[in-house]
Amino acid sequence: MLRLLQESCDSKGPNKAIYMSDNGSIVNEINQKSIKPWCLLRNEKRVFKLNNILSVAPSYLKK
Repeated sequence: MLRLLQESCDSKGPNKAIYMSDNGSIVNEINQKSIKPWCLLRNEKRVFKLNNILSVAPSYLKK
């Protein structure tokens, strides 16, 4: 999961993450405990704790 989040940060490519609910986000920053993505669902910058992210996948993949 961390590798995919880092790749998203490097490429600014969108991902879908399960974090209590589905959303689309572009990872802008990643550190040891959290990520700071741009949330496409809410159209704002968010902070997500890595421990609370259940799964992540590139947004071009279907469920």
